[in-house]
Amino acid sequence: MQTARILSVALALAVAGCDMAPDYTPPKIAVPVSYKEVGPWSPATPADDVQRGAWWSIFPDPILDGLEQRIEKNSPRLAAAVARYDQARGLAGQARSSLFPSLDLETSAERDRLSANRPLQTKPAVYNDYVGGLAASYELDLWGRVRNLVAQGDADEQASAADLASVHLSLQAELADDYLRLRGLDAEMALLSDTVDAFDKALKLTVTLHSGGASSAIDVGRAETQLASAKAQLSDVGADRALLEHAIASLVGEPASTFSIAPAVQTIVIPLVPVTAPSLLLQRRPDIAAAERRVAAANAGIGVQRAAFYPDITLGLSGGFESVRGNLLSAPSAFWALGPAVAVLSIFDGGERTAALKVAHGQFDEAAANYRQTVLDSFREVEDEMALANRLAEEAKHQDDSVAAASRTNKLAFVQYKEGAADYLGVVTAQTAELQAEMAALNVQTRRQQAAIALVRALGGGWEQNGPKLADR
Repeated sequence: MQTARILSVALALAVAGCDMAPDYTPPKIAVPVSYKEVGPWSPATPADDVQRGAWWSIFPDPILDGLEQRIEKNSPRLAAAVARYDQARGLAGQARSSLFPSLDLETSAERDRLSANRPLQTKPAVYNDYVGGLAASYELDLWGRVRNLVAQGDADEQASAADLASVHLSLQAELADDYLRLRGLDAEMALLSDTVDAFDKALKLTVTLHSGGASSAIDVGRAETQLASAKAQLSDVGADRALLEHAIASLVGEPASTFSIAPAVQTIVIPLVPVTAPSLLLQRRPDIAAAERRVAAANAGIGVQRAAFYPDITLGLSGGFESVRGNLLSAPSAFWALGPAVAVLSIFDGGERTAALKVAHGQFDEAAANYRQTVLDSFREVEDEMALANRLAEEAKHQDDSVAAASRTNKLAFVQYKEGAADYLGVVTAQTAELQAEMAALNVQTRRQQAAIALVRALGGGWEQNGPKLADR
């Protein structure tokens, strides 16, 4: 009965213990009612049937889809992020283990000799000592130290999970960006290849006209310069493409020497990305969730340091059998002990605990400031990418008009040159203008695709709402 009463009192004290951590709520951030940027490109209405995991499917491309899938299996950067998350889970598990009693098995079999010169004795004593038993201990969490350590570990684990999601999204976006840039270079290489063919035909025509006296050597030189310049541009674009191909190989975890993507000219797709209420950004972006969870962890850390000003009380229970003879498992050999142990409470520590508490408060303030900055940066990034996408949509329209005008001019200049109404300088100027306009148009289209990817990334992975969320501790 006495033992039961002691256990009941101990459990009651543990349940009714204090929590030294401040009451926690996520830092308040003023969320705008709507995004500033609207225009010809940006929003579409989210729908329940929109694919929420593979956001890159807004660019329908089976090769891109296959590459994104390979990130899941082979990316070393993703594997490292998973390993960091596993570490955080392990540390959280270690903290949670403190909520439960520890139980140890103790056994020994000794042959002992006591000194003949010990106090009040003149003869040595030699005997056997056999011990077998169990010892249990449990910290009475009266001040919330253990609970706050657990809360801190849980929050750190959640932050690590959000970090993993951030790395995942970053890798997916980087791969999609590199792949679409590579396809943009494929389109430029196809354009330059056609241009080289056209310039070669123009050179042959100029040589023929020069042979007949209808054209000067200067015209031939200009045609040769145009052709050589186009070939040089083709080689330069090819070099850029090779570097992007190598970058993609690294992202999917393969050696650049054995990795290749066949060139292809594809239809350029400019997706409509659903843009929902700004408040949903706080729930969608994993880096915001990670920053908020670190604020919660720092808040729990304050509770841990506050509890250090109070004594730790541990309830101990041990029992078993001890005998100097062979009859170990018998009633006379039984022993047990039960009682609380109060840790020594330091009366003077030179301000060590006070300084540790100040550190905890500083860590909380730093985490809260980082959280606010992360939120502000997230809204800026969304506005940036929406503004860029809208302006690029306008630029693309004007650039298409430029291509059409340059094409008409080039055709007219070439007709006049063939008919002898103009020299080759007009053809060179018109050809250069058309090539520049077409290259610029392709560049704008690639940049629009990149802006769509950047906006998806800024929104935390598209418009899905099942990622890490803010949560009270």
